[in-house]
Amino acid sequence: MNSSNGRIMLKVDNLNKKFGDFYAVRNLNFHVNRGEVFGFLGPNGAGKTTTMRIITCFIPATSGSVFIDGIETTQDSLSVRKKIGYLPETTPLYYDMTVREYLSYAGQIRGFKGSRLGSRIDEMFSICGLGNMASRQIGKLSKGYRQRASLAQAIIHDPDLLILDEPMSGLDPNQIVEIRQLIRKIGKEKTVIYCSHILSEVSATCDRLHIINEGKTVASGTPDELTSSSQKGSRYMARIKGEKGAIENTLSQLPDVNSVELTELDSLWHKADIISTRKDDCGEQIFQCAVDNGWGLAELRRESASLEAVFTQLTRS
Repeated sequence: MNSSNGRIMLKVDNLNKKFGDFYAVRNLNFHVNRGEVFGFLGPNGAGKTTTMRIITCFIPATSGSVFIDGIETTQDSLSVRKKIGYLPETTPLYYDMTVREYLSYAGQIRGFKGSRLGSRIDEMFSICGLGNMASRQIGKLSKGYRQRASLAQAIIHDPDLLILDEPMSGLDPNQIVEIRQLIRKIGKEKTVIYCSHILSEVSATCDRLHIINEGKTVASGTPDELTSSSQKGSRYMARIKGEKGAIENTLSQLPDVNSVELTELDSLWHKADIISTRKDDCGEQIFQCAVDNGWGLAELRRESASLEAVFTQLTRS
């Protein structure tokens, strides 16, 4: 059975996985388009790793189907696995091997040998920035370079779909920037599924997000769609110079303003947090109010909900 429409690389169709009486995954549906960097999110125990193990043919589903490039995973798992590169949260690195020896081993497992194997290893050195580390033992590499080596083994066979499970785990800020740039580079040529708890990285890297909780879908969309849809109104921050009581009372009387909270910055300036029930932009209304009342206005901006706040709202039991 072929479930591909040409654009879809991965299709998860009504997926269920039970362990005894416990549903780790329940009625899960989503798809990933070709050339897309897709964020797959959820709290610990949400079913992310179970879903990834089913997709990679590591464990079978209780019911439902998974299609990779139109191939149903239970019908031809070998062909499916050839199309997938997988970077698990804990990669089985061999610390006594050099980087070249490790990639040679990974390449041979994937069926490469001779000059073709050497060529692929050299490509991995170039793509993943490992050339200077070729003769270095993996156990003596920094965490960032070990992660690069892990990523190289996941793509050495040139897979169509790359699955990354917590690729930033344990990295320092500089290493995170390096791996983020590498993922973006790879994402221009591959379809990528990115599982992570570092939501700022997911928001900056992914085209679309899918959030699950307790094995079920709770939200799906672009980062902007998820943050905007979670807001019941709009929130503004303004720095205003004037008399505190007058600012608070006047702003509170504006149409659709639900609340105004003022924080004194000094004897003249105040920070005003304004919440409006309107979802459309009412910044001009606030600006005109300041002008009409002769207040100084140093800053006015509309604030959107963070992805972290949305995630917490959707997944808190």
